[in-house]
Amino acid sequence: MATEKNRYSDEELEEFKQLILSKLEVAHKELETYRNQIQKKDDNSMGEDDHKFNSMEEGSLHQEKEYLNQMASRQTTYIQNLEKALVRIQNKTYGICKDTGKLISKERLRAVPHATQSIEAKNQEHKSK
Repeated sequence: MATEKNRYSDEELEEFKQLILSKLEVAHKELETYRNQIQKKDDNSMGEDDHKFNSMEEGSLHQEKEYLNQMASRQTTYIQNLEKALVRIQNKTYGICKDTGKLISKERLRAVPHATQSIEAKNQEHKSK
């Protein structure tokens, strides 16, 4: 009688933990890059009393800064989601769909390591909207 697994093994959880840690390292570096670029934009826009920039250039600078802020915000959310996934690994609840209670496929977790829903549950969510 084959029983369906209700959680990933410690070895499998360790594999996912290493994947998430490597993604976190990259994500932190990208966030730092965005923050440095935002700081450069701030430094360049300070003390522009001599009207070195015309209004179009100032608008472009503002748009660029807004874009960088959005990217930094998205990156921060991504990092938080990865960190929550690490907590789920520690609690041994990682990879369990929050809607169905079934295991999320390894393929999905490798592609989206912070996923909390199976593809089926995600598709159902989109159909009900």
